[in-house]
Amino acid sequence: MKPLMTAAILGLLAAPAFAEGDPAKGEKGFNKCKSCHTVTSDAGDVIVKGGKTGPNLWGIAGRTAGTVEGFKYSNDLTAAGEAGLVWDEEKFVAFTTDPKKFLQAETGNSKAKSKMSFRLKKGGEDIFAFLAANGPAPAEEPAAEESAEAASE
Repeated sequence: MKPLMTAAILGLLAAPAFAEGDPAKGEKGFNKCKSCHTVTSDAGDVIVKGGKTGPNLWGIAGRTAGTVEGFKYSNDLTAAGEAGLVWDEEKFVAFTTDPKKFLQAETGNSKAKSKMSFRLKKGGEDIFAFLAANGPAPAEEPAAEESAEAASE
C-alpha cells in the first residue's frame, strides 16, 4: 500500500498546479490579453489568434518563466526564470496584477522592470485556468512512473 500512496503523492507533486479558476470565464477574459499574446500549440494549431508583442502563452502552466524560444524577455524576467520561477496560478495572478511589483519581489531587485505594462484587475485565475486547459497535457515525471510500475508488481 505504501508504494501506491507514494506514487500518488509523487504524481501530484510532479504535475503543474491545476488552476482553480473557470476556463470559460478565462476564455472571455483572455480577450484583454490577445492584443499582445497568442495561444498557438507546438504543432502550430492556433487556439487564440493574437498579437506577437508578448510571448505565446501555450504551455505556460508549469513552464519556467522567460523560456519561450524566440521571444526577447526583460532581463529581470529571464533572471527570475533562471532562479527557478515556474508559472503556477498564484504566480501568474500576482504577475498579471502588477508585473513590476511582482518581479521586484521575485528578484529582490527594487529596480526590476517588466515589458508587460498592462495590469489585470481581476480574473487572473480564470485566464490561467483557460490557458492550463488549452495547453499541453502535463508530462508525468519518470520517478512517478517508476513508482507506479513498482506498486503494480
